[in-house]
Amino acid sequence: MASSCDDCGRQVSFPFSTTNCSSRIIAIHSKARWKAHSDASKLSTQLMVIDFTATWCKPCRLMEPAIEEMAAKFTDVVFVKIDVDELMEVAREFQVQAMPSFLLIKQGKVVDKVVGTKKDELQRKIEKHKI
Repeated sequence: MASSCDDCGRQVSFPFSTTNCSSRIIAIHSKARWKAHSDASKLSTQLMVIDFTATWCKPCRLMEPAIEEMAAKFTDVVFVKIDVDELMEVAREFQVQAMPSFLLIKQGKVVDKVVGTKKDELQRKIEKHKI
């Protein structure tokens, strides 16, 4: 499935491509898009890192540069950003209770989790599970 870049209109492949050329992080804003992305990821062995965030969350904003760096470094990992206020059902499904929360998922199953602004721990866990 293909969609267009939100910035330039270039065609990008879905679901393992961002819809914004300036970032490798996929921002998901609808339940339908989450379901499509989640269903497709279950068929892949590729690691997916979900960043549960909120616009009002200062620690989340502090983590943004580190997440951008990790997304650029780990090009074989899918990075997804979900705003808990936009997709409360998804946050509830994964029992997210604090932000930022990062879930590492492989083939539809949570393989690890990091809660808080623990950049080094998140990077170590990504390195561990991306194989």
